[in-house]
Amino acid sequence: MDAYEALYTTRAMRRLKQDPIPTSVQKKILDAAIRAPSGGNTQNWRFMLVDDPAVKAKLGPVYRGCMDVVWGTFYKARRDAADAAPKDPESIEFMKMYRSADHLAQHFEDVPLLLFAFCQFDTSGGSIFPAVWNAMLAARIEGVGSSLTSAFFMKVDEVKKILGVPEEGGWNFSCCVTFGYPTGKWGVAPRRPAHEVAFHNGWDKPLGFEIPAPLWKKG
Repeated sequence: MDAYEALYTTRAMRRLKQDPIPTSVQKKILDAAIRAPSGGNTQNWRFMLVDDPAVKAKLGPVYRGCMDVVWGTFYKARRDAADAAPKDPESIEFMKMYRSADHLAQHFEDVPLLLFAFCQFDTSGGSIFPAVWNAMLAARIEGVGSSLTSAFFMKVDEVKKILGVPEEGGWNFSCCVTFGYPTGKWGVAPRRPAHEVAFHNGWDKPLGFEIPAPLWKKG
């Protein structure tokens, strides 16, 4: 697969088949993850793969509880705006995301593979998220969809207890990534153009060029 195809089409895929992820693919996902850079090359990360139905059965209700908090706080204003103006383009896009995320929450126990990422002491994300993104790109190359969630932060102590994470050692939960073969199609996700969210040589200073459409297209 062309590198740019992987970069442009690795989007959140939350509607997944229940087919298991082969061990050979899991190996590629993890091996790609640990090749990423980390602060000072400390590699102060730990990854946990979860596919045990019994463990997922415990995590599912916790995740749904976390998402209830997310929708009722961080996204409440956007959800209210979408309800008030359902035909507004921004409302339509938000509700597509909401339905997708809610589907994942309601079927969390059916996700074939979960990856939990932990980082020792560093809470900035700089030493763990390059590795997580590597894992997601490797999955995309193998035809496996993924979606990153940090919602478990809402009940992180409960999650760490379920997973048996030791209290000592300074291990911080960073995120959970869901993996599975998607039911939908791959494609370039719609995003605000780069020139609307980027500056040049100072805050609010014009970028100096525009990118009105994705620079990569499938040939």
